[in-house]
Amino acid sequence: MSEAIIEQKKTLPDEHGYYGEFGGRYVPPVLVPALDELEAAYRDAQADPAFQQELEYLQATYTGRPTPITYVRRLSEHLGGAQIYLKREDLAHTGAHKINNALGQALLARRMGKRRIIAETGAGQHGVATATVAALLGLECTVYMGSVDMARQRPNVFRMRLLGANVVPVEQGTRTLKDAVDVAIDDWAADAERTFYLLGSALGPHPYPEIVRDFQSVIGREARRQIVELAGRLPDVCIACVGGGSNAIGLFHAFRNDEGVAFVGVEGGGHGIESGEHAARFADPVHGRLGVLHGTRSYVLQDADGSVRPTHSISAGLDYPSVGPEHAHLRQIARAEYTYATDDEALNAFQTLSRLEGILPALESSHAVAEAIKRAPDMPRDAILLVNLSGRGDKDLDNVIQALGNNV
Repeated sequence: MSEAIIEQKKTLPDEHGYYGEFGGRYVPPVLVPALDELEAAYRDAQADPAFQQELEYLQATYTGRPTPITYVRRLSEHLGGAQIYLKREDLAHTGAHKINNALGQALLARRMGKRRIIAETGAGQHGVATATVAALLGLECTVYMGSVDMARQRPNVFRMRLLGANVVPVEQGTRTLKDAVDVAIDDWAADAERTFYLLGSALGPHPYPEIVRDFQSVIGREARRQIVELAGRLPDVCIACVGGGSNAIGLFHAFRNDEGVAFVGVEGGGHGIESGEHAARFADPVHGRLGVLHGTRSYVLQDADGSVRPTHSISAGLDYPSVGPEHAHLRQIARAEYTYATDDEALNAFQTLSRLEGILPALESSHAVAEAIKRAPDMPRDAILLVNLSGRGDKDLDNVIQALGNNV
């Protein structure tokens, strides 16, 4: 079976879009027909060999798949414990895993006859990926981005505009990812007949979490085969950062039936849980509670009145108050563990990987690297940690320069 063919085994979500008690479709009536149309088109595309063949062709000749796995020997020796391998999504076209989902959804949009694509973005990588595939397929593209994120991700804003996208600053609320999603949904509701909302993470109303997971699952399918070829067996632990959760679920999905493979998702710990300035939905026992945000039921950071709390992470892609419903389910059934890394820990991991391996990770990915740095020394030397390096750090250099100053 082709690597690009999306798995159609009986797996969650159920027919109503739920992963256990999480997920679903909580939207105004005006969006129900658009979501029904999207689901029908996706099911049709799943069953169409021509769609799958075009996706596979573009993955190989445009995205640059398969991305490799790299054994980071010097980092492993420096830590003195487990052997660490990186799945190199930073080497995909546009510099992150976001291109996998953007390409699949853009092909779906064209198949549906939609000529206008809209998207939200935080770190800018999803916006860049969306602008890229829109240029490739000749589609109109508008990207909504919080003005705070635009300031800290200036290179990606410039890249989107070079690619022909209309980048619209969002000034409402905290002016970050949550608010960009709010505005994108409003746009879609007003113009669903001709507009395709290319949602960037494994969240939102059904069928988006499933669609995004399926397009990102190429990461795990490749990694599962590659780690056996390179290391001789499956990993003991898979680690990935979790904002909405697309890169993590993309890695985890192929290993879901391998009971010996543990999953660890790493949230944005910001300045620490006690500070209240973080984006750790699972780790905050006071404010991380069940709620509905952006059309899905999951964990949401909320105040005592149920209003969404402001979040903070040095990485714009993790700076979001909720998390994808499948991650909430994996945590509930104890299939995955979720922890966090602080801004300082992520910055330390950024520098450590750069200096020891010549690889600059995205600040989002640096959170996953930070968790590997914590875990590896206490594990046997023959243990294997597989870290999803979801993106490269070029986009974050302005932020890192500001944070570190001359202390490099």
